Amino acid sequence: MKNIFYIIIFCCSLLTACSPKPSNVRSVAQAAPIYPDYADVAIPYNIAPLNFLLRDGADAVEVKITGKKQTLTVYGDDKVCFSMDDWKELLDAEKGNTLTVQVTSRVNGEWLAYKPFTWYVAPDPVDGYLTYRLIEPGYEVWNSIQLCERNVQTFDERVLIDNNTVDKSCMNCHTHSSQRGDLSFFHLRGKKGGTILNRDGKLRKLSLKVDGMISGCVYGEIHPGGRYGVFSTNIIIPSFHTQESKRLEVYDTASDVVLADFDQDRMIVSPLLNDSTVFETFPVFSADGKYVYYCSAPRVKLPNYIKNMKYSICRIPFDAKKGELGNSVDTLWNARLTGKSACHLKASLDGKYLLYTVADYGTFPIWHREADLQLMDLRTGKVDNLKIVNSNRSDTYHSWSSNSRWFVFASKRGDGQYGKPYFCFIDRTGKTYKPFVLPQKDPAHYDLTLKSYNIPDLSKSPVSFGPKDIENVYENQNAEKFH
Repeated sequence: MKNIFYIIIFCCSLLTACSPKPSNVRSVAQAAPIYPDYADVAIPYNIAPLNFLLRDGADAVEVKITGKKQTLTVYGDDKVCFSMDDWKELLDAEKGNTLTVQVTSRVNGEWLAYKPFTWYVAPDPVDGYLTYRLIEPGYEVWNSIQLCERNVQTFDERVLIDNNTVDKSCMNCHTHSSQRGDLSFFHLRGKKGGTILNRDGKLRKLSLKVDGMISGCVYGEIHPGGRYGVFSTNIIIPSFHTQESKRLEVYDTASDVVLADFDQDRMIVSPLLNDSTVFETFPVFSADGKYVYYCSAPRVKLPNYIKNMKYSICRIPFDAKKGELGNSVDTLWNARLTGKSACHLKASLDGKYLLYTVADYGTFPIWHREADLQLMDLRTGKVDNLKIVNSNRSDTYHSWSSNSRWFVFASKRGDGQYGKPYFCFIDRTGKTYKPFVLPQKDPAHYDLTLKSYNIPDLSKSPVSFGPKDIENVYENQNAEKFH
C-alpha cells in the first residue's frame, strides 16, 4: 500500500513538472473562483495544506504564494495540491506574516490572472487533533455512525469506533476536558452501552443514572481536575417539520443538571438545578472549575408553544474540594431581554470567554438557519455577535483550542444540508477573523461526501483507544452503577 502511495506521488510530481506555464496573461478584476473558499483567511502555522480547486472551467493553473521570506509556486489542472514538505516549510518560515496568493488559470485557451488574496499565518498553533461524528445529515439513517479522529496537521484520519460493531447503537458527544487526549467521554447507547470515560488512558463504562433522575446523562463536560463530570438529564422528543425550510426539531419535555463524582461513583444533585418548573441543560465548567455554566428556560407547554422556549445562560458556584454546588444562581445572559435562546456553551481555557449558539428558540439549532455563534467576554459581560464568523445557515457545535486562540465549529454554510468543521482565529485583543473549512487532501471532498461532520472537538493529543478497545468495553465490561 505504501509503495502505491509513493508511485502516485511520483506520478503527480511528473505531471506538475510538465504543467504548462502561463503566457500572454490577462489580468482580471474578479476574485479567483476557488473552492473551498480560502480567500483572505487566517490560518495556524501547523495546519495541513489548503488544497483547492478552480470553478472556472480551467484546464491548467499556476499558484504563486509570496511571503516576506519565501515564495512557493505550484501548478495543476483544475486542482491545486501542495507538497506537505513545501507547505510546512513555508508556514514555519512565515509565522506572523501575511502571504499573498496569486492564482492564474487557463480557461478556454486564455490565461487569466485573478485578483490576489491573502493568508495570514497566525503565530499561534491550533490543537493538532479533531474528533467528530460522521452521520447522515437528516438523521434518517442514524444507525450508520462513526466517531473519527483527524490529525489536522496532516490528512491522516482514523475511525475510533463504527457503530456497526456495537449493535448499531447510537454514539454521541465525544468531548475532551481541557482539550486533553487522555481525558474525554462519549455516550454509547444500546443494551450493553453506557458512558465511556477515558481518564489517563483507562476506559470505564459508567451507568450515570440513579433513582430520582429523569433520564441517563446526556450533554456534559468533565471538570479540569478529572474527578467530576457535569451533565444534563433530558427527556428528548424529536419532531419533523412540515415546512420545506425546516427539517428537524428536537426539544426537551423535562431536563435537569447533575454532577457525577467518578472517584466515588456517586451523583451530586442540587435543588437549584432540579426544578420541575424549569428546563436546565448544556452544562459546562468554567476554565478554573469553580463554576458551572448552563442554560435555563421556564417550562412551557410543548410542542404547542415551542417558539416560546427561550434559554438564558446561568452560573452556579462549584467547590471541587468538597464536591458541592453553591446556593445561589446568577444569570449572565437573559433570554427575556434578548428575545433569543442560547445553547451549546463552551468556556475558553484562558477563562476570558464564553462561546455559545443563539437561535430564535429551542435547544436544537442545527436546522435553524438563523442559528449563530456569540462570544461573551466574561470579564466585562460584553457580547460580540461575530459577524465575520457567522453565515446565513446554522453555525454551532463549537470547541476551543487549548491556547484559546482558535475555535472550531460546525457550519451548514454553502449547501445548507451538510455540516462541516470551520476554524476561526481570535487574537489576543479578541478580534476574530474569517473562518476556513478543515482542509482535505482532495479539494473536491466536500462535493462528494454524504456525511455531516457533527460535534467537532479539539484536543492537544490523540486519544489512546481504538475500535477494538471500545468493542471490548461494550461487550465485556459491566457498566459501573452510581448511587
